Amino acid sequence: MSSLEPAGALLLCRAEPDAVGPAAQLLRERMLLAPAGREWSVLVPETKPWLDAGDGAPRGGGEPVDRILGGWAAALAVGAPWPVLALWWNADHSGFTLASGFRRPVGYVWLANGTPVGEHEALRTFAARLGLDPVFDVQSLEALAEPDPEADARARMLGLLAVLARAGLTLPAGLAPGEPADRLREAVRVQPGVERVEWGGWRDAVRAELDVVEHSGVGLWLRGPKARLLAAAQLAAGVPLTAYGLHRRSGGWVAAGVVLLAQGALGLAYDWVSTPHD
Repeated sequence: MSSLEPAGALLLCRAEPDAVGPAAQLLRERMLLAPAGREWSVLVPETKPWLDAGDGAPRGGGEPVDRILGGWAAALAVGAPWPVLALWWNADHSGFTLASGFRRPVGYVWLANGTPVGEHEALRTFAARLGLDPVFDVQSLEALAEPDPEADARARMLGLLAVLARAGLTLPAGLAPGEPADRLREAVRVQPGVERVEWGGWRDAVRAELDVVEHSGVGLWLRGPKARLLAAAQLAAGVPLTAYGLHRRSGGWVAAGVVLLAQGALGLAYDWVSTPHD
């Protein structure tokens, strides 16, 4: 089996594009957003912030693709009621990171030749957080952690996607593990319903978030003492996380901190304007 091609990455969100787009703006990265099956969306980066040198290795002090995608997934999931799955690969290995709310992300890695590097427990946690079948789907996932000389990293990732297909995921044509970032970008551009997500400033981002809140019914959960407590917790967590990301020069974790700050501020603002005052 051949090793994987240069680095590529996908972000899979278990939500419709209308809900994902406003949240993805806060990452401040140019991305293409497309439907990916029943209640799934896919985000394809238009740029390569991991500074792909042709083999997926970072240069110039950049971060590896897995760390960047993990930070993006955490940033999206921490302020949303739906989980985010980051898929990534380069010439040496491939894997995934699942982020959901404030819970610790869970992930798994395979070397290019398909050798598993991880714990079975991570796969069981992955299945539980996505609501997969605790018997049939978990058995399929655990098979991906067993030695198999005929399965390279690409085959392992395709096996993972086959499990997710039973949960409604259908990736658009051309979006497949092992493809380089440029090819992924070109493939998604021609898909029906694709839209570009890019940073338009805080005013546009907040307006888009409020529009989703108003039309999705989520607004009911952004009012009252519990909502204010959650918003305050997001602000409190966002400050040190942003500082940590800046200290480590980690764009992914900076994004996670910024999203927490934005979501906390949005929550407090929405509660204030939507609550009657004497």
